[in-house]
This record gives sequence, C-alpha cells and structure tokens, in this order.
Amino acid sequence: MNDAAYASVDPPPRTVTDVDVAALGESMITFLPGRPGRLADVPSFHRAIGGAESNVACALAASGHTARWISRVGADGFGDHLVERIAGYGVDVTAVRRDPGRPTGVYFRTAGDRGTGAHEVAYYRAGSAASAMSVRNVDLTAARAARVLHLSGITAALSAECRELLYELTAPGPGRPLVSFDVNHRPGLWRDGEGADVLLELARRADIVFVGADEAAPAWGITGGPAAVRRLLPEPHVLVVKEGARGATAFTRDRPDGTFRPALHTAVVATTGAGDAFAAGFLSATLRGLPVKTRLRYGHLFAAATLTTPGDLAAPPARDHADRLAALDDDAWGRLRLGPGWTQAEQAEEEANTP
Repeated sequence: MNDAAYASVDPPPRTVTDVDVAALGESMITFLPGRPGRLADVPSFHRAIGGAESNVACALAASGHTARWISRVGADGFGDHLVERIAGYGVDVTAVRRDPGRPTGVYFRTAGDRGTGAHEVAYYRAGSAASAMSVRNVDLTAARAARVLHLSGITAALSAECRELLYELTAPGPGRPLVSFDVNHRPGLWRDGEGADVLLELARRADIVFVGADEAAPAWGITGGPAAVRRLLPEPHVLVVKEGARGATAFTRDRPDGTFRPALHTAVVATTGAGDAFAAGFLSATLRGLPVKTRLRYGHLFAAATLTTPGDLAAPPARDHADRLAALDDDAWGRLRLGPGWTQAEQAEEEANTP
C-alpha cells in the first residue's frame, strides 16, 4: 500500500499544545465476578475500570502516545478511583470535571462472554455525571487540541445533551481534528428508537469509522458483508469493518475494494474491550503513518492483548514487539497462537506453536 495515498487522512502534525489523541466519553467502575455463575449467585467481585473511550486513551498512552481523556465523574470515591487509574496509564485527565450532584456510573457483569446466553450485565449509569456532559460543561478546546479526536456511539446514547455534544464535535469546520468514531451500537441504551439514524449520521461525519459487521446488521439491516457496509457509508475517508475472529477490512478512497487482514489465533479469556483495543491499535499505527495493512495488524495485536485477559483493559505489547509481529509474512502471522501473558513474552513470534 502506498502511504502517500493516506496523506489526506493522516492526522496533522502535533503542535506544542496538542496531544496525539483526545478521547471523550463515559467511564465506569466495573465489578468483575470472583467466580463463574449468575449475578444472583456470585458472592464477591473485583473492582476494575471500563469505558470505551478511556480504554482507547489508556492503550495509546501505554504504547507511547500522548493521550487525553475528557469526561465528567461524580464527586465520589468511584470518581476518584477512575481518575487515578486512568492517569496511572499516563493519560492527561486535566479536562475531567467533577459533578457534585450526580454519581459515577458502575456496572456488574458475569464471567461469561457476551456471546453466550448466560452472560449478564447490570448497569447503574442512569443519571450519571457523564450523562450530563454537554457543549456547556465540557472543555471543547481540550477536545479539539489533538491530532485525533476519538468518540463513540455510546456517548450519543446517554442523553440528548450528549448527543448534541457529539454533533458539535463532529461538525465540519476549520481546526477540527481528525475525527475517529467507533459505532459501538448498544441497543439497550437507546430508548427512543432513534439510535440507528443517529449512529449513521455521526459515522458519516467522521474521518475514520470502526464498526462490527455484527453491529451493522441490527442497527441498519446490512447483512451483505463489509462491502455492503461501505456502500452504506461511502463518506468516511477510512472505514474499518470488523468481523470478529475472521479479521477486519479497511476501505479507503484509493482502495474501494478494501484491504483485508485476518485476525490472530488467540486463547480468548473474555471479549469485553477487544473492540476498543482494536481501535487503539489501528489509531496507534495511523499516528505513526504506517501502511493500512500494518494498521489492521496493529488493531489485531492490541485486541489480542485484551482478549487474553479477564478485564476490559489490557496493556498492549511493547512497540518494538508489536512491530516485529506486524512485519511477519502472511504464513508466519497465520501460525501465531497467542495465550495469556503473550505480551510479556519477548519471543512470542518464534515458534509460537508452529507445526
């Protein structure tokens, strides 16, 4: 792939006041079960953090990029924990505001994957501090002072004010950063029946869009594979359609047929957060000006780091390690088998269950 073809959609050069990526959205305290079973039966939980946009910011910061998280949290202990944990990854949290009248959101989930019928998630986010984000109480300058602004459809579902905020940030105009948008269709969050139309409009206003084929079907009735999604969304300069364990296809203006790269073989512990990790990996390679095929492989590598851990967020592989893996030929890439702890294995690319 010719890198020159991406000049129009590569992020602008950094200035002194910019960060590489600003990510805006709600983060919550996540309670993970101490053992498998129904929520009604699990006696104890482990506290963690979760949030699509902050997950992206943390992964990018851990990979050596400058990242800022923008949000609102309650003036409570859970809010303290979120801000401290996210800052601990090296993320700038100075644009996070505290809300004295609304709580930090929390949720509980079972140990089973989302794809199983036994999986349960209990959200306690209605009326949360983040749901009150608006163009009037969010630092818009901090959001725009970035090479890339990363958003997701989850934020648009939280409230009318949040939806207005995303429309403002995705509006065309001078000085707008490169806008990255993860559709993140969550049917349970949309109560007004407008979710599909809102997500489609926001995706059409973005520069880089991530969407799962399994999201496009229930949201927009698109079942014809990645090419059908591209026909619905011709506007984004880069459209990445994910197909789970099969792989992902990136469509660009100069490659209308798309570039496909298969996913890695991983010993999946939990799928939660893998989509966020994929976006972070793709954006990391984008920020470095790498070819689109490498951007896809970086997405798969970051996703594999999260797939092989129980929480929503996992540290990505070190950059030199990821570079070595991403540079493998197709046969060697296909032979890789990654399990828990692989990101710490210096020689994961050697042998790796090679026949």
